[in-house]
Amino acid sequence: MIKKKKVCVITGSRADYGILSILLKELQISNHFDLKVIVTCMHLIPKYGNTYKEIIKDKINIYKKVKLPIYGDKVSDISRATGYAIDKFTIELNKINPDFVIILGDRFEALSFAISSLFLKIPIVHIHGGESTYALIDDSIRHSITKMANIHFVSNKFYGKRVISMGEDPKNVFVTGSLALDNMKKMKYFSKKYIENKLDFEFGDKNIIFTLHPETLGNSSLQKKLKSILENLKKLKNTKIIFTVPNVDMGNKHIYKIIKDFTKKNKINSILVKSMGQELYFSVLKFVNLVIGNSSSGIIEVPSFNIPTINIGNRQRGRLKSKSVIDYDLTKDNFERKLKKALSKSFIKKIYKSKNPYYKKNSTKLMISVMKKINFNNGTQKKFYEKKN
Repeated sequence: MIKKKKVCVITGSRADYGILSILLKELQISNHFDLKVIVTCMHLIPKYGNTYKEIIKDKINIYKKVKLPIYGDKVSDISRATGYAIDKFTIELNKINPDFVIILGDRFEALSFAISSLFLKIPIVHIHGGESTYALIDDSIRHSITKMANIHFVSNKFYGKRVISMGEDPKNVFVTGSLALDNMKKMKYFSKKYIENKLDFEFGDKNIIFTLHPETLGNSSLQKKLKSILENLKKLKNTKIIFTVPNVDMGNKHIYKIIKDFTKKNKINSILVKSMGQELYFSVLKFVNLVIGNSSSGIIEVPSFNIPTINIGNRQRGRLKSKSVIDYDLTKDNFERKLKKALSKSFIKKIYKSKNPYYKKNSTKLMISVMKKINFNNGTQKKFYEKKN
């Protein structure tokens, strides 16, 4: 009989769960793993749709809900929540005593989980390392987790080289592509009528998804420009806009208020959705003409639908981008021109069948096969890898 490896996974938001869901389902049914899922942060906040319910709906067993004390969107609020999470995750990890943990990405709750695992000498498998986002504290968090991690699943060869350049052994770096794109290939999409009934919102002749999160580093002019951007969108004829709620990051309240006020004044042509969940979100992408904002989804997932993304500001600056992504520099560019370009027939024709740099066939199977084989008998200790000349 195969001895199951105990694996603990954390999920803190609709975004990371949407990516992790297919992997969690495979781990849960596998004879090789005993899965424990810790749900935390945005999943447990009513303002963001209580998205832990999506996990229950998917029949993923939740081991523990860890609610974090997020009372505001100031630096001190997030810092205190990070410290609190380290304590709570340490308690749960001591109970589970997993063979290894899996951490996706770069959010503050992921950092807390990584720190707890590091001190408890629990090996870390990190997904989406090596990527870069210049205007975010997440960049430092992501690279910090890379240095704590023992196994690295990266989305592109370029990111794999970057992880190795940080002193990680090439033997422990695996190019697996993005799990989210693996999800897209296997899911069933909702019909237009179903989506309209679900959202209580009719599509127009043209449709846009708008997702904007704060920039947490630098002197960003993002919030100042937001009203101007929305005024340009308001001028579009026969166009409907679906807004999603910004992440729990420093400065999210101001963005949320502006968007909420806009949708209240423009009820016929716009809607604000707390959370769509991955199936609904991907299904909506089938019927939209454009994605606007600064979410990683616009860079990683949307290009596979062959529709344009207008990437606002610096939040995603540094990531590899497909031809379908149009960068909008807040300090230099004219948003109206970018909008016209994105909706032009010539640009749509140009990006048709463009390649997505984050896609690799069978991402989930690749990860599972590696995790079946990995041996942590030597614990978490590792050497700094230096390439010999």
